[in-house]
Amino acid sequence: MNEIDLNAIQNFVNDNITVFHQQKIKSLEKLKLATLLKKNPYLFKAKNISIASDLITDILTAFLSSSEEKLFGDFLEALAIFVASQTCDAKKSAAPGIDMEFLNGGAHYVVSIKSGTNWGNSSQQRRQEDDFKDAVKRLKQSQHSKNVQAVLGICYGKTRTSYVRGYQKIVGQNFWYFISENENLYIDLVEPIGYRAKEHTEAFAREKSRVINVFTQEFMAEFCTNGAINWAKLVEFNSGNLDLPPNS
Repeated sequence: MNEIDLNAIQNFVNDNITVFHQQKIKSLEKLKLATLLKKNPYLFKAKNISIASDLITDILTAFLSSSEEKLFGDFLEALAIFVASQTCDAKKSAAPGIDMEFLNGGAHYVVSIKSGTNWGNSSQQRRQEDDFKDAVKRLKQSQHSKNVQAVLGICYGKTRTSYVRGYQKIVGQNFWYFISENENLYIDLVEPIGYRAKEHTEAFAREKSRVINVFTQEFMAEFCTNGAINWAKLVEFNSGNLDLPPNS
């Protein structure tokens, strides 16, 4: 394994964490009220929200939470591939469901990366298992790849290393050590990930406030009657789609 270059990793993080924040703002700029209102209206009615701006803020916060988690997960996965490319000469895999491959210690590793331990439903997990089996089978058919190891690498979490469904699951500190042989890398990454965080957060907050104001104005024009939220109209917009034939 090659010696880790922390300066190169820091530069990668600095560049790509900026991209992450830019993508967050772009997701706000492209967002439409109609998209936002696909969220569960019954949930927000159950919370007894009566002020339009409060409703828009709550729905937008819920929407952004899932969007942000996906964007940051993509960043962490890209970072792990970059680290492995520096230390193990890892290459992006062409195999479905596999993120990277590399040779180390006489083994050919096929690795799929997830950001956290709570990933995928049961069908997605079964699909991942099948993808590992296919990749291992393909490589074992090669004369040069008899020792093939399937690894599910998870960027954060405290779960102990284990074998599940025919592959090794390596989590948190263990995963970063697995691709770098640096037991402190998982901590060393914290500081560069915070690069210009205050500046980025303030820019995002300004854009979020603007969107809340614009959407509140649009929402009140369309879904308020005499200043009160018309929940029946909102639910109809969200879910009204009756196309079943009447009972005969």
